[in-house]
Amino acid sequence: MTMLACDNAGMTAARVSIQTQDFDLSAEIAALRAGDARVGAVCSFVGTVRDRNEGDSVSSMELEHYPGMTEKSIEAIIDKAVERFGIFGACVIHRIGLLQPMEQIVLVAVTSAHRGKSFEACEYIMDYLKSEAPFWKKEQTEQGARWVDARVSDEQALQRWAY
Repeated sequence: MTMLACDNAGMTAARVSIQTQDFDLSAEIAALRAGDARVGAVCSFVGTVRDRNEGDSVSSMELEHYPGMTEKSIEAIIDKAVERFGIFGACVIHRIGLLQPMEQIVLVAVTSAHRGKSFEACEYIMDYLKSEAPFWKKEQTEQGARWVDARVSDEQALQRWAY
């Protein structure tokens, strides 16, 4: 039987899984909302590996993380989203290891009473995940391997949450 990262049994508000294996989007969302009749909205985001970046062809991407620290960082981001948006639950699954173009990298899923808060919380979590969670990405291109630098646009995205 497959363990679901988003299983809300005994769940407080946050579930985080850093894993090498792929995830089943439908199963994870069903697990997150299971048994909670308050849920009127579920919002999810799935990020995938692109085959191009900065004009170059990308044949693979390797993701690394800081074990223990990464999970704590993401849990803190989710805790802030729960407080700020009043969401019922959230789940973040982030894959590590060697990934190919079109493979899933990340899932952010959020439940709330209404769609607006779910959309906002999902974006908030993803924006902070991109900028603050300790992950490192290395792309394999025709020119060789290169580490992916932080993007100014990711840092700028955080500014809208500064209020």
